[in-house]
Amino acid sequence: MTLEVNGARGEVALKVGGVDLVIAATMAGLAAVSTRLECKSLADLFVRLSGVEVAATHAAIELLTIKGDWVAAQAKMKLKDFKACADAFAVALSHHFSDDEGNGDAAPVVAG
Repeated sequence: MTLEVNGARGEVALKVGGVDLVIAATMAGLAAVSTRLECKSLADLFVRLSGVEVAATHAAIELLTIKGDWVAAQAKMKLKDFKACADAFAVALSHHFSDDEGNGDAAPVVAG
């Protein structure tokens, strides 16, 4: 079963252990991952996620998954899944750094 992904909101499809997930690098999720891993900076968090550190990958799957069964995914995870995880984390994080219409200026106030 393929889950619906809204890329405009920074959602990224990820398959781990044959389980479909959708992750998003929400601020609350990133804060939770950072706290759990005791990261000292965003750069530290990024390196740990993109470097497929086992603890970072497990924490991110749990805390960044917005759709899908992350418990089943973790239970079925194999080493071969780590590359896909690193790629998905990088795409999800890059959403915060891209300059797209979702991060533009607020609409002007129209006097009425």
